[in-house]
Amino acid sequence: MAGRKVKHAGMPAADCLRQAQSILRERFCLQRLPDSLEGMDTQYERLRDLLRRTAVNGESNSVLIVGPRGAGKTTLLRCVLRELLDDKEVQRNLLQVHLNGLLQTDDRIALKEITLQLHLENVVGDKVFGSFAENLVFLLEALKRGDRSSSRPVLFVLDEFHLFTQHKNQTLLYNLLDISQSAQTPVVVVGLTCRLDVLELLEKRVKSRFSHRQIHLLSAITFSQYLERVQTQLRLPDDFPDPRFAQDWNAGLQTLCEDKSVQEVFQRHFNSSRLLDSLHRLLILCLSRVSPSRPSIRPADVLEASRCCLGDSRVNMLHGLSILELCLIIAMKHLTDVYEGEPFNFQMVYNEFKKFLHRKSNSMYKFEQPVIMKAFEHLLQLELVRPVDGSSARTQKDFVLMKLMLDQSQVIEVLQKYPQCPTDLRQWAMSSFE
Repeated sequence: MAGRKVKHAGMPAADCLRQAQSILRERFCLQRLPDSLEGMDTQYERLRDLLRRTAVNGESNSVLIVGPRGAGKTTLLRCVLRELLDDKEVQRNLLQVHLNGLLQTDDRIALKEITLQLHLENVVGDKVFGSFAENLVFLLEALKRGDRSSSRPVLFVLDEFHLFTQHKNQTLLYNLLDISQSAQTPVVVVGLTCRLDVLELLEKRVKSRFSHRQIHLLSAITFSQYLERVQTQLRLPDDFPDPRFAQDWNAGLQTLCEDKSVQEVFQRHFNSSRLLDSLHRLLILCLSRVSPSRPSIRPADVLEASRCCLGDSRVNMLHGLSILELCLIIAMKHLTDVYEGEPFNFQMVYNEFKKFLHRKSNSMYKFEQPVIMKAFEHLLQLELVRPVDGSSARTQKDFVLMKLMLDQSQVIEVLQKYPQCPTDLRQWAMSSFE
């Protein structure tokens, strides 16, 4: 499939490719949920059964979904809700409230959002409440009205759950967990957090009302499973408009993942991060290099995408520096090596640079001191150089102690790739590294 333009009877190749890219981009951006969740069967069943008991049987509860960022906490919840909402009874009964600790930064904002999402604005009306507590009590009483047979179950999703523990007195958490234990309104509270110690953040009265149910998502896959995940994420669905294109595309994935150079790339990413969002960043870069003339992902595409993903941002910044700024970087590296990591100031860098100039007969590096100071300040703005903590603000700027924020490998890499780097400059730099 690689390297040739494929024609299909059903759809033009360009249309097939656009359709495939659209489907995969939606998947990588989490706009399209996966058909199944690999390695989460147990967690999926636990959460599904818990939410079903609330939606169908009116059983109140609370649960925390705990895992590192990108482990699939939100995807797990969305997939469970997708299945449950296919049931018309659940769809008709279940109310949802989604809160985020990054957006609802205090209980008053959260209470207003709950009111909006439950469409209780008319219940609150123009009432003026004397305090936040009075407003919250009134709203919760509106939710509690009726018995289990007449009250619709409510799902509260608290994303970034640990941030809600920072709210004053944890009033919102206390009342939500308290109502989840009442016999009037069926409520299930689902918290999503990356903090493993989240229970330690709860006040005693709040913790006593939590069910202590936790669902943990930890990435424990092997490399072979990781490669299978790569193919799963890139595979086109069975209902793709052109079955022949999908068949060729999926067959090409098998060949791609058997390539040794590709496996080495994925091995590096596997060792760096096994999370799905990290893999998605790599795959979306691979996908962007596919074109109608090359309607498949080639090993070269994977290598180039990996280079972009794993590229050092500071090294990329170094490529845009002037020769003078690069000279100052090398002078700082010399000082760092000579003084074994001790901080330096501009005057020391200037003197080191002058030593280099004295050994050269040409004048291409001869700059006035104010120009050199401007170049030094630019490096400071880029945070390639930073003042030492605690350095006095009253110190003359020529003598403020600084520290270089680059290591040897980064400087060597930029010297190797810098366009038309002067030989004497490279030799000056390497004399310190050898």
